[in-house]
Amino acid sequence: MRSTRRLIVLGSTGSIGENTLTVVRHLAREESIAFEVVGLAAARNGAALAAQARELGPLAVALADVNAALPDLPTGIRIHRGPTAAVELVKETARPGDLVLAAIVGSAGIAPVLAAIEMGCDIALANKEALVAAGAIVTARARERGVRIIPVDSEHSAIAQCLRSGDPAAEVRRIVLTASGGPFRQASVETIERATLADALKHPTWTMGQKVTIDSATMMNKALEIVEAHWLFGLDAERIDAIVHPASIVHSFVEFVDGSVIAQMSPPDMRLPIQFALTWPRRAPLCCTPLDWASLRTLDFHPIDHQRFPAVALAGQVIRAGGTSGAILNGANEAAVEAFVAGRIRFGQISRLVAAALAAIPAVPALTLNDVSGADSAARAFVASEISPNLPKWRCSTQA
Repeated sequence: MRSTRRLIVLGSTGSIGENTLTVVRHLAREESIAFEVVGLAAARNGAALAAQARELGPLAVALADVNAALPDLPTGIRIHRGPTAAVELVKETARPGDLVLAAIVGSAGIAPVLAAIEMGCDIALANKEALVAAGAIVTARARERGVRIIPVDSEHSAIAQCLRSGDPAAEVRRIVLTASGGPFRQASVETIERATLADALKHPTWTMGQKVTIDSATMMNKALEIVEAHWLFGLDAERIDAIVHPASIVHSFVEFVDGSVIAQMSPPDMRLPIQFALTWPRRAPLCCTPLDWASLRTLDFHPIDHQRFPAVALAGQVIRAGGTSGAILNGANEAAVEAFVAGRIRFGQISRLVAAALAAIPAVPALTLNDVSGADSAARAFVASEISPNLPKWRCSTQA
């Protein structure tokens, strides 16, 4: 018998969102599970959002940019506009038991995730910032509401699959996330320091949005993923590691206390972890081209060079400090990346600015979303003061 589940896609016009809708179409053709897409949210691409709405007929759509054009929609589709549009969409549309695919990039995705949890929805999480900046709040509320957080990132999906072979608390020695190494895997420190935006966006393996691609180039993305893994799997910093694997075939592996290692391997195609999150804990027929074992000759692994990629080590610092340190890390990084894209800082300054923000801003307990947003604002103010000589220097009091 064919079953149908309601789905809300937050960040529907981005790379993850578009791939999610591709998987939904695939499952409708190939599998006994079908999804009714009842809500779609985007940041500013109104034309793409309208096209999706015309195809899928959701109950409502949300568009964060109030100035973005939104072409005519079919009669009956409700429209939410503005910075809180995604939260409004979730509150109006979601029902307990729905699945929310959370793929809004950056700290803007935190409030919609929390709103979905409050509505009793399971979360297919592609927005790593929700856990990096507000992990204590998000995971605690998910436990209280009895909802599942299912990872979408390929690395965390891989770990979740491997952990079905053992108890994380008692049997896992460590988990190891793999990293492609990005476009600067073999570049010198000098080359990395002065890399252009075009250089940073030439990722050798994955096709992603601009922000995530730049984070991959600095390897800040791996730092964020390590912090996210801490919250997803309940492991401390000493039991989470990362290693460079340029082919992006092994997405992560788990080392157990008896010395056994279980790895998850698949093509570097985001449709696969997205599909697994949508059908969790089941597996559905293949949605992408399988591995060609006849052409696979080697699987290379290399340690991370922390001199060239100092961002990765910041993850352990954040996990140990706890509290609002994750929000400081994320806010400073978002501000630094924006400054790099705008041509105001060099590429090599991104990681240094984030490290400086973590050193300058005291972490406090993250008890409420206001604590998180206060730390985020303080981190952004710190970065702005460091790169703008005409602005007053940041002071600790701005965190209040």
